[in-house]
Amino acid sequence: MKIYTRRGDRGETDLFGGGRVAKDHLRVSVYGEVDELNACVGVAAAATQHEDFRALLQRIQNTLFDLGAHLATPDAARREKADLPGASREDIEELEAKIDLFESELAPLKNFILPGGSPAAAAMHLARTVCRRVERSTVALDREDPLDERVLRYVNRLSDLFFVLARAENARAGLGDIEWSARGK
Repeated sequence: MKIYTRRGDRGETDLFGGGRVAKDHLRVSVYGEVDELNACVGVAAAATQHEDFRALLQRIQNTLFDLGAHLATPDAARREKADLPGASREDIEELEAKIDLFESELAPLKNFILPGGSPAAAAMHLARTVCRRVERSTVALDREDPLDERVLRYVNRLSDLFFVLARAENARAGLGDIEWSARGK
């Protein structure tokens, strides 16, 4: 199988389950951003030295791949037939449980923190910011073409998880949070 088809040379792409749209269509942008987030998660997984983080991040990557396929399939009947659920209630509950678990390792926040610290923590912060962009785009798509609410909930929790993972990476490395201080103070 060749990697190129030439079908997109005029600026259009196929949606999964049928139909063609412009490559700058909001739906294509959203699942493209999910793909970008998945790549950021891969960088974070490669950077961490913690097997529990790496295993979690790989599960998240699989869910993000499912989510991208879900978003690339606008027809709900085709999504169901192809078994493309996007994000499940269990996926969201797992994120919440992991947030609670890893947050229990951390001192309470007293100030805003800056992204950075260890390379793995910086990668987690990058994933968090890309995830927030995915969330904004997903909300815009939901306004145009209503989505399953679990998609929005999953992406929202996921950015929270990346924040906690970044802090936990730094804590496990013996680094504290890098607190923001207003300039001139």
